[in-house]
Amino acid sequence: MRLEQILEKMNSNTISLDESLKLFKEADSLISICSNKLNSAEREVEILIKNRQGEITFGQDQKPITQNFDPSNPTF
Repeated sequence: MRLEQILEKMNSNTISLDESLKLFKEADSLISICSNKLNSAEREVEILIKNRQGEITFGQDQKPITQNFDPSNPTF
């Protein structure tokens, strides 16, 4: 994975400050992309749960309550 490569390179203490900054910017961009993908997947799971149960239940924090997936005991 590219993020692992970047971290390994930055931890090696063998690269210049300019290269470190370049790698940091690349890592930041990759983290942002991953975060967006995770948020999208979370929304999809919430929709699937809503469709299965017919409603979304919200917690005290006003975020939808989700269910952990247990492949050995599917509920659908």
